[in-house]
Amino acid sequence: MEKEGSKPVIGIVGGVCSGKSTVAAELAKLGCAVIDADEIAHQLLEDERLRGRIVGLFGEGVLGSQGKVSRSKLAEIVFADAGKLESLDAILHPPVLARVEELIGRYEGQPEVRAIVLDMPLLVEVGWDKRCNYVIFVDCGEQTRLERGLKTGLFGAAGLKIRENLQISLDKKRRIADTIVDNNSDLSYLSGQIADIFSSITDKG
Repeated sequence: MEKEGSKPVIGIVGGVCSGKSTVAAELAKLGCAVIDADEIAHQLLEDERLRGRIVGLFGEGVLGSQGKVSRSKLAEIVFADAGKLESLDAILHPPVLARVEELIGRYEGQPEVRAIVLDMPLLVEVGWDKRCNYVIFVDCGEQTRLERGLKTGLFGAAGLKIRENLQISLDKKRRIADTIVDNNSDLSYLSGQIADIFSSITDKG
């Protein structure tokens, strides 16, 4: 995809639980509009047609007590089977990406928006790093990422490995990135790095 538009599009990549959304939140404080692909996907799960397709593929076991798709149950299924994950991606990715492109167009027309941030877990995997003017890699040690996953109840050590094995390697993501931020310390240290990077991006723009 061509990098069209007058506002910089910033992509964020990194490992699972590396702090990509935290980086996005810091950029939002600096006047960026953040597009959260996970939130878009969550909203799409409310769509009756898509919910029907998902239940048709994976069975009613993916539904919670309210009859809605349970993200945790769905994750248990697809992260244990690469083929099932591909099937889910085939359902969700096209409408998610269409919505992302729609939001980019909307934010392009808003003068107060200084840049557009793509908080997309599979940014590189779906080729959207090419849609970005700048890509930031969030560097965070495996132990720290595991601790965050355990704290949130998302996964344990095995779950972290499974998720990362289904994605492009961190080394490749690091090579693709234009710059790297260190998220192995506290928020104030991270904030300072983000402020410096954003200043560099806007100066170039």
